[in-house]
Amino acid sequence: MRIVIVGAGAIGGYIGARLARNGADVVLYARGPHLEAMRTRGLRVKSAEEEFEIRPQVSGDLATIGRADVVFLGVKAHHLPDVAPKLQPLLGPDTVVVSTQNGIPWWYFQRLGGEFEGLRLERVDPGGVIASAIDASRVIGSLAYFSTEIVEPGVIEHIEGNRISFGEPDGSRSERCRRIAEALIAAGFRCPISTRFRHEVWVKLLGNVAFNPISALTRATLVEMVRHPDVSRLVREVMTETEAVAARLGIELPISIDQRMAGAEKVGEHKTSMLQDLEAGRPMELEAVAGAVVELGEKLGVPMPATRTVYACTKLLDERRSLRPAATAVGASR
Repeated sequence: MRIVIVGAGAIGGYIGARLARNGADVVLYARGPHLEAMRTRGLRVKSAEEEFEIRPQVSGDLATIGRADVVFLGVKAHHLPDVAPKLQPLLGPDTVVVSTQNGIPWWYFQRLGGEFEGLRLERVDPGGVIASAIDASRVIGSLAYFSTEIVEPGVIEHIEGNRISFGEPDGSRSERCRRIAEALIAAGFRCPISTRFRHEVWVKLLGNVAFNPISALTRATLVEMVRHPDVSRLVREVMTETEAVAARLGIELPISIDQRMAGAEKVGEHKTSMLQDLEAGRPMELEAVAGAVVELGEKLGVPMPATRTVYACTKLLDERRSLRPAATAVGASR
């Protein structure tokens, strides 16, 4: 297989590095200082267990890479509307597109059947740009259960975990899923194939929709949020509302809120990806994670007062942060 990682950041870069080290035909697409560092020095991966360097194929221009058998979308959900229309040079008749984004993916209601078939969430896919660029038949869902971070351009630190789950939206055990999983297993990942992938989306979302924005507002780690009596109560309220939205879609979650809280506490002093993005000055993946659930609640008539409040406060935080450089510049010019 020829694999292209579109968005070779902390998650995509780590996947690509391990694949390349195992001899896979893989190209990493990135931009900026991280791309230049990989071009000049290669890509280094550090973890408590090992450290290795590779010189992968890298590119900053999607139009020059050529056709791929598999495209991993490693970019954050809010970058997809810009990136998706530029993927066409990579797509052959049988190219598979693997989505790895947190939250509710753009394809969730495609080929679903029933009353919600074709439902589009504006906060996830504004104007339907992503769905127009990526045919639903190409899509395989994926969720990454590991923590990585770019500590400097060209250097990725692996903190914990090695699981990536896959699933066909229709629940089948396809040959294309099996082939991708085999390549990743050979590179050192655990890769279960789920026949109920839409359920798994909600299991991960149950925690993310509560912990991620609340961590951005409080700067707290997972264990701090779980053990704080007032914050843990708010987390449970958000989870309860999210569970109600899932139930309205016919999704019965295989995990309880108590179990989700216990799992978060076990992870310990871990900062959520949203808090990491906030502290690094990067845009937060707010809309696909929390905004999408609020939008779904509105469409389905499910009251979500706690989730709406947390979402609104986090959105204001993000908007004020984006205005800060301009305000500073104006003040300096006076």
